Amino acid sequence: MTKVLVVDDEPAISTLLTYNLEQQGIEPLTATDGASALKIIQAEHDQLDCILLDLMLPGMSGLDVLKQMQIQALDTPVIIITAKSQEVDRILGLELGADDYISKPFSPREVVARINAVIRRNQKATQNNSQALFVLDELKINREQHIVTVAEHPLSLTPKEYELLLYFVTNKQQVLSRQQLMEHVWEVQADVDSRMVDIQVSHLRDKLKKYAPERNWIKTVRGFGYQFGME
Repeated sequence: MTKVLVVDDEPAISTLLTYNLEQQGIEPLTATDGASALKIIQAEHDQLDCILLDLMLPGMSGLDVLKQMQIQALDTPVIIITAKSQEVDRILGLELGADDYISKPFSPREVVARINAVIRRNQKATQNNSQALFVLDELKINREQHIVTVAEHPLSLTPKEYELLLYFVTNKQQVLSRQQLMEHVWEVQADVDSRMVDIQVSHLRDKLKKYAPERNWIKTVRGFGYQFGME
């Protein structure tokens, strides 16, 4: 059974989410603060399929939870829940490895759809090992072990950065629009904020260039999108 952790300190929202998850055959776990959430994530890491994480939490914030997950290499997919006024926090959350975001107020049906999309993407990334090793000059990707190296230096990528890189390398030298990236990597339609794509691409680009600064791995094609593997 799919298992999802709901982290929110508002009882009404937590109850609404858990009810709708149960109606879809999803087993919900709940936490009302960041510290409790982190303990559950650490204990249930191998069993959790997704985390719904409110950013405004008492004590340890949602952003702090994401930081700790990154430090401890806890790679469970995360959907952050934010108020519309929390744009800066939402961007920081994406930079810290969140897979998606939902703004309050939200539709419970939309939340369930986003969860299912994130879980599908994560399963597809795990199962898609048809090309076990990808090599492009200094870049190597071991798809069976999820290890990425540049000039023999391992890169620490978030799950979303890893999925984005895989999509780039499997479409090497093609110009990919933001809409294509949102539909194939995020599995959402183009009405979602395209800055989410730009943030993740920028983060991935910086990490790739760390050990090969002379290489322009991801080229911006003005007015169209991005192109990978072309100098």
